[in-house]
Amino acid sequence: MTQQVPSTEAGLTGVRNFRDVGGLPTADGRRVRPGVLFRSGHLAHATAADAVFLGSLGLRTVFDFRNAADQRLEGPDVELPGVRNVNLPLSDPADGAEFWRMVRDGDVDQLRDILDGTKGTDRMIASYRAMVTERTDEHARVLGALADDSLPALMHCAAGKDRAGVSVAVTLLAVGVERDAVVADYLESNAPHRRYRVRRGGNAETAHTPEVMELLSPLFDARAEYLLAALSRIEEVWGDFDTYYERGLNLTPEARERLRDHLVH
Repeated sequence: MTQQVPSTEAGLTGVRNFRDVGGLPTADGRRVRPGVLFRSGHLAHATAADAVFLGSLGLRTVFDFRNAADQRLEGPDVELPGVRNVNLPLSDPADGAEFWRMVRDGDVDQLRDILDGTKGTDRMIASYRAMVTERTDEHARVLGALADDSLPALMHCAAGKDRAGVSVAVTLLAVGVERDAVVADYLESNAPHRRYRVRRGGNAETAHTPEVMELLSPLFDARAEYLLAALSRIEEVWGDFDTYYERGLNLTPEARERLRDHLVH
């Protein structure tokens, strides 16, 4: 489905879409601490040099939001000494073997059938909205762990865009990071050196035509409307974010304050 292209981030060659979210502004004029919370694509293809760099970050926890199909496709994360790996599968916007088979090998008529018009965008929006309502237990575990003893931490999924994007956003908003800054960080996954590339069967002339790539673009883009749909869904269901954290994720005010102390200065 996707293939990796060497990354320029921190000299990493086998890990895509890596970045430190430190420095993002909060509504009360503070900043997220650098070197505490990182995000990326999967670590399955990390080189030995990549592992040395990741090991230098002092990580205590890696949260892997991939599902079993992702792990069969890409492999397990490399092991980092002294780092706890927590696998919490989240909803994949492109979940389903048949759907991915079509993305990988389908001809243009088949792709039109599943992605034409707004179908691709609608699929992504529905998945993002489901992630915040159907995966509250997983997000609760992440925030609870971060509030206790799991930092510094790295969050990742396959591409580091959708599942990691929602989880990072939920974490940052919990500690008061400005919404515009959260969205801007999410959109950084579109940078050319961070993006995953579509890998399809067949030759380049037929497999990667402009029409095919346009049909596939909703699946591989980070679009503000996706993340904003998730945030709007939180407000629809819980009324406001404070209620979402306290009742939806069972994050007590005391735990949320500990999380803020850990992440913000």
